[in-house]
Amino acid sequence: MFRRFYPDNETENAYDIPYEALYGQGFRGVIFDIDNTLVPHGAPADEGAKALFQRLRRIGYETVLLSNNKEPRVKPFADSVGSRYVFRAGKPGRKGYEKAMADMGTVPGNTLFVGDQLFTDVWGAKKSGIKTYLVKPIHPKEEIQIVLKRRLERIVLFFYHRAVKKGRLP
Repeated sequence: MFRRFYPDNETENAYDIPYEALYGQGFRGVIFDIDNTLVPHGAPADEGAKALFQRLRRIGYETVLLSNNKEPRVKPFADSVGSRYVFRAGKPGRKGYEKAMADMGTVPGNTLFVGDQLFTDVWGAKKSGIKTYLVKPIHPKEEIQIVLKRRLERIVLFFYHRAVKKGRLP
């Protein structure tokens, strides 16, 4: 029942993902959520985010920021890190993910998604056939609707971790 929400991978943060090794496996595009994935909610791009996108460009990746936020939040961040972007993406709907892949010239089989929420980020990427990385939220301060979703996420993650521990998932 919960499997549709399970990430393909779970990691501490977006900065420690082995992008070089994944590029070697044929991945060519990375779609990122912004808030609480790359920086705290509402924060501008910091030096760590800028360095990450420089690293990804050096490796050879195309990138897109995919956000349900409005353009005044997303565009300045995208400009700071040098990435394309899709605002008001409608996650977990497929349309935003498909636009992001079209913008990068990638397909589900060579695209990665990195985000901090199961019910928007991960679920939408999985519905789109994209390999997912769930990262831990950067900062605990969040809007009330996200706080409520986090409580439900804990239930799903409990079953996910149990399945991983029992060897039912990679």
